[in-house]
Amino acid sequence: MNATTAEQASAPVTQDALRSVLLAGEWPSRPGPVLTSLTFGWRALLKIKHVPEQLVDVTMFPIMFTLMFTYLFGGALAGSTQEYLQFLLPGILVQANVMITMNTGITLNTDIQKGVFDRFRSLPVWRPSPLVGALLGDVVRYSIGSAIVITLGLVLGFRPEGGAVGVVLSVALLLVFSFCLSWLWTMLSLILRTPNSVAGVSMMVMFPLTFVSNIFVDPKTMPGWMQAVVEVNPITHLATVVRGLMDGSVPAGEIGWVLVSSVLLVAVFGPITMVLYRNKK
Repeated sequence: MNATTAEQASAPVTQDALRSVLLAGEWPSRPGPVLTSLTFGWRALLKIKHVPEQLVDVTMFPIMFTLMFTYLFGGALAGSTQEYLQFLLPGILVQANVMITMNTGITLNTDIQKGVFDRFRSLPVWRPSPLVGALLGDVVRYSIGSAIVITLGLVLGFRPEGGAVGVVLSVALLLVFSFCLSWLWTMLSLILRTPNSVAGVSMMVMFPLTFVSNIFVDPKTMPGWMQAVVEVNPITHLATVVRGLMDGSVPAGEIGWVLVSSVLLVAVFGPITMVLYRNKK
């Protein structure tokens, strides 16, 4: 290093010199809502890669419920396990997906307890992107669970009369509803203080919704007062749509009901979630 270079290195950096360096190149544009949401969705998938135990509820529980209800209760409820499987599998597909949505709130609450979301809120990104990204990542989990249930059903003898088109449409509608339902658990994750409390409250909500429905049995076999409860259950309408699409019929009125209920879930719980997220301390 010569004398001139040493002198330049020791000279103080002026404000004009610093500004000229910073303005020498073109600044990158600020990422938009879609890009930031997809980035956080990729983060959710990487968490599954590093902690594959998160897929236990996606893989093992649907298999257990399908086998248990088909072979333990199929003969008693329908007289034939194969006949009952045709009725049961669309319902199990619904139950598996809506139960999986509870993991969204548990995961978010864990991030909150670790202080990760405080860092997210300080980033110059679209404010809802950490929440939307986490929900988008969970859509992949719902897809995995759906594929497992359908594959198992085909192996056991389930034959959807609606063909591949009916199966794809039913799964697509189910993913939409599951994504919208996840906003409820996201809201709870911002209210409750621990992941265990989120899991407990979620189970208290989901168990009545899934079991007091038409997932496992025809409501006609129930008492009148319970039939009335089952008929207003959104899970009942969802199971009816999935079952109808897989059977080859298109229950247009029920599809509209499911889409409206999905929009209402986001319209009600989405804004509440964002207010809680913005004011979270």
